[in-house]
Amino acid sequence: MSSITSEELNYLVFRYLQESGLLHSAFVLGYEAGINKCNIDGNLVPPRALITFVQKGLQYLEMEANLSNSDVDMDEDFSFLQPMDLITKDVCELRQMVKEKKKNLNGDRDKEIDVDRGHEIEHGRVKEKERLDREKERERDKERVENEKEPEKQHESHPDKEMLTVQEEKVNSKPEENGVLRGEKGPEPMDIATTSASQSFEIPNSDVTILEGHTSEVCACAWSPAGSLLASGSGDSTARIWTIADGTSNGGAQNGPLNVLVLKHVKGRTNEKSKDVTTLDWNGEGTLLATGSYDGQARIWSTNGDLKCTLSKHKGPIFSLKWNKKGDYLLTGSCDKTAIVWDVKTEEWKQQFEFHSGPTLDVDWRNNVSFATSSTDNMIYVCKIGENRPIKTFAGHQGEVNCVKWDPTGSLLASCSDDVTAKIWNMKQDKYVHDLREHSKEIYTIRWSPTGSGTNNPNQQLILASASFDSTVKLWDVELGKLLYSLNGHREPVYSLAFSPNGEYLASGSLDKSMHIWSLKEGKIVKTYTGNGGIFEVCWNKEGDKIAACFANHTVCVLDFRM
Repeated sequence: MSSITSEELNYLVFRYLQESGLLHSAFVLGYEAGINKCNIDGNLVPPRALITFVQKGLQYLEMEANLSNSDVDMDEDFSFLQPMDLITKDVCELRQMVKEKKKNLNGDRDKEIDVDRGHEIEHGRVKEKERLDREKERERDKERVENEKEPEKQHESHPDKEMLTVQEEKVNSKPEENGVLRGEKGPEPMDIATTSASQSFEIPNSDVTILEGHTSEVCACAWSPAGSLLASGSGDSTARIWTIADGTSNGGAQNGPLNVLVLKHVKGRTNEKSKDVTTLDWNGEGTLLATGSYDGQARIWSTNGDLKCTLSKHKGPIFSLKWNKKGDYLLTGSCDKTAIVWDVKTEEWKQQFEFHSGPTLDVDWRNNVSFATSSTDNMIYVCKIGENRPIKTFAGHQGEVNCVKWDPTGSLLASCSDDVTAKIWNMKQDKYVHDLREHSKEIYTIRWSPTGSGTNNPNQQLILASASFDSTVKLWDVELGKLLYSLNGHREPVYSLAFSPNGEYLASGSLDKSMHIWSLKEGKIVKTYTGNGGIFEVCWNKEGDKIAACFANHTVCVLDFRM
């Protein structure tokens, strides 16, 4: 009998972690176990393979325990065992359990037979009594019909009138319309039950451009703030810069050499560390693209695809990477538990911040010299260039802090965690300002709306959006710390959110392969697109007329948006 190798088992566990949405754990296992070096063709491994093998193993043990008894009658009921018994007990103990179960079952059956016989006799008496009663009732009904024939003819029009009244009553007393009780002040449309994207909201194929060329899942995408360039990063060790034509799309696939620059993170040596591109970000002018890789290196590229420099100091995969607004510093957060500020002009590291006790999951600039970091250690630190200790420590989460984001003015910091909460903090106090508890599963990401003070939309309310593994998106009033709306259109974990530049729409991307665009004014889905793989990130261009989404099936889709 063939046996599974440790390499194959590691790959199955790696795939299980990915499919379960445990991407950080998958990254760490893949890095330490060298998954990228194995010769397993992932396309041949079906989904849920590890679970299938474990279940088959338990079934085999169950069969072995049942069939190993010499007195087994195969016409008898199969004796099922609990999974934990199968895992923790040896075959001899399992056989004994099966034997005792069958013995108890036979005793119970003898008792049931005696009880059933008694019930049968009693049941026969009851049935006979019911038969006699029905006979008497039929005789009485026959007499009643004969006596009431004439009066019934006089009133034969009344049943129709009565039926009409009942029908009118049903219509007039209809209790609800579109999920909101009539005569009552119901919730906004976004706040009621699941919103389904009907076919009329589907973005037509003529408004979709499919960018093909990546050979692995596409993890990140970002529009250049300066023009029509779209960057994408993939598990195939490349980033790509796509030139997207202005105006509306003609639909179909676009992968010609004139439209894309391939930024290779590997020189063809298969024994190198994995160079999956995990994160990317454009500088404010749109002249430089920074990419973070699984090999722990950050790279800076020009818009014509030239590698400007490679920044090497991290000792683990880079999970997050951000330019400051001025564009003179690049900030990176790594699995090695540190964050580093890089001086782009000198191409050297400016300062390394070593405060976390677990991998750094996210980083975000507050201004040009200070920033926040979050980690698997449940902590958030606010750091400043030149300072050797955090200038602020936020403790309050009870699980990994997946994301941190400053509001447009840099006065409020939002965070979200595996502890199923999002929190809002400010620099004036150590405890959170608001504790947002409406999700039922881990919260993966958060986004501030480009509205309110310090934005191009100062007259609109500032909103925080959160996306969770519970398949919902929630919008929060950050002043009151209250839930505004719950957007319930997805069926799988939601991984990405993006507000339109004017703050009127929100795009959400999910593992259910769909991207929904929500109108914050109307409180409903106004557009939707369904692709052929889970969606890892969505983003709007600066004009707000195009949205990009990157998929697990190796593609990037650009969708025209117009209302």
